[in-house]
Amino acid sequence: MIVRVKLCGLTRAEDATLAVRHGASAVGLVFWPASPRAVAIDQARAISSEVPLFVARVGVFVNASPQDVERIVRAVGLDAVQLHGDESIAEYASTAARVIKAVRLESEADVDRAAALPPAVTLLVDATDRVKRGGTGTVANWDLAAALAARRPVMLAGGLDSANVGAAIARVRPWAVDVSSGVEARPGVKSPERLAAFFASVRAGEMQAGQRHPAPSA
Repeated sequence: MIVRVKLCGLTRAEDATLAVRHGASAVGLVFWPASPRAVAIDQARAISSEVPLFVARVGVFVNASPQDVERIVRAVGLDAVQLHGDESIAEYASTAARVIKAVRLESEADVDRAAALPPAVTLLVDATDRVKRGGTGTVANWDLAAALAARRPVMLAGGLDSANVGAAIARVRPWAVDVSSGVEARPGVKSPERLAAFFASVRAGEMQAGQRHPAPSA
């Protein structure tokens, strides 16, 4: 079992470089002005320039207009957009980037609604916080996330750190995990020690999940 890692809330190029060195599959840049991790377009472009082409650049937006999202996608060179508000997916269908939709699971009905979103949309399960939206350190509902992950691939976010990500992988079996506050020295500034510990825990979680759920023989 291979679990991809997205490092979100980057504000410094050196943190992006370190994330890539550890094996990150994606980096996240926040374009919501209310976030303590928000970046300007020029700042985002500078960070993006340090990221190799095989690592996805993801822009995080909260209720931004499709026009603003498209403008930033082209200005920064984003590969994907993460919609973290109350957006209607249909309005962003023509965006020149892949779409990730953050979903908050509080009931089985929420799982059904998330599973019914278009297959081309990647689902990110986060904790519910309609004010801060993300990066709060609050853990998502892993049981409901596991129910959704059994139906389609999901990215798991919400309060992940080196102490709990292994257990999260074992219980949810996500396609990817998304971390921000769990590897920070302060908002927007990543800790090299916490980052290294997080990736080590992800790899250990992969092994544990693989041992508990062995692949079928050919």
